Amino acid sequence: MIEVKLHDVGEGMTEGEIAHYLVQVGDHVTTDQPVVEVATDKMVAELPAPVSGIVKEIIIPVGQTVQVGTTLLHIEASNASDMPVTVAPEASRVPESVPVAVPPVQASPTKRVLATPYTRKIARDHGIDIEAVTASDPSGRVSEDDVLRFVQAATAPQETAVPILEEVTYQEASPETIPFRGIRKQIAKKMTQSLYTIPHVTHFEEVDMTRLLALRAEWKAAGRNININAFFIKALIVALKEYPVFHAKLDEANECIRLEQDFHFGMATETPDGLMVPVIRHADQLSLTELHEQLVALQQRAQNGALRAADLKPSTFTMSNVGPLGSTGATPIINYPETALIAFHKTKKRACVDEDDQIVVRSMMNLSMSFDHRVADGATAVAFTNRFVSLIEHPTTLLLELI
Repeated sequence: MIEVKLHDVGEGMTEGEIAHYLVQVGDHVTTDQPVVEVATDKMVAELPAPVSGIVKEIIIPVGQTVQVGTTLLHIEASNASDMPVTVAPEASRVPESVPVAVPPVQASPTKRVLATPYTRKIARDHGIDIEAVTASDPSGRVSEDDVLRFVQAATAPQETAVPILEEVTYQEASPETIPFRGIRKQIAKKMTQSLYTIPHVTHFEEVDMTRLLALRAEWKAAGRNININAFFIKALIVALKEYPVFHAKLDEANECIRLEQDFHFGMATETPDGLMVPVIRHADQLSLTELHEQLVALQQRAQNGALRAADLKPSTFTMSNVGPLGSTGATPIINYPETALIAFHKTKKRACVDEDDQIVVRSMMNLSMSFDHRVADGATAVAFTNRFVSLIEHPTTLLLELI
């Protein structure tokens, strides 16, 4: 009997929540066929069958969170040649609670539908059997749009006779509930850890974006479109090199502040599953064009629920651009164990007074920067943001810094 265990599907993973079983007791599976979906704090991952055989027992029920190394189900191998040398890393500790066995379900022949974990989640949320959905893709892969079209067709209103009621009675409606588990629960844990560990201080500043926006418009007209975040990253790298205390992590155990040397930028991103932080690695070694391409690719994967484990490796500094959503200010929570996080807000035209005391219209943006007061002080934070603001307000100077 082969044990299928929860193994580390992402860097630093210690536990996961059983999101959905893709097989039932009695099903025949083949080697590497996905059998269970597990939600971690960063992604929903599929675990494959290590051998071909029959599913004999499902041990851990859906919705339960277990430690890495916990046995999830048993497979009876078809023959001895399918026996693996190792199935999964040994558990660091045995769960204290006794696993609740899932009652066996009568086997039924099923086909393996090609679909991403996020697409499967949409189908489950609407109570749809994904095997009943017709794929529009010639490869047979069911997409999110395929599922939504199926739901729309199934729920289309039909003409029915309206009964005449002599008396109408009303019943108090029960409140709706949203499951607090999976990625949403892991986000909550991370935010709580950060807020209760780090003494947060938030510094606010405003930036004149007029010249940078004019430069972008000129480049775009010439056929070179660059994401505004690419300019922000480059300016932040210059400022962080001059004020490295904000590109650091506090090591209390060894009583030191570790100044990071590699620039891995986390991009706080809203996804269908909640806030996630995909990372652009070695950002200081990328050109503006390369940064633009990576930013676009990460955004598309995040929105499609297709982020990879490599996209979610630890970052050294995190930024958040919520301006497109309409934000004017916030007190962002630091991405623990980093030292600082900077957020950019809505850019809008305002009347300002220039150096000649003339009223002019400028495109102004607010920023908010939260930092760890154990590591840095307010005066240093002001100097850091002043340096960043100067580079953004004078983009020619920024470009000279990149030569």
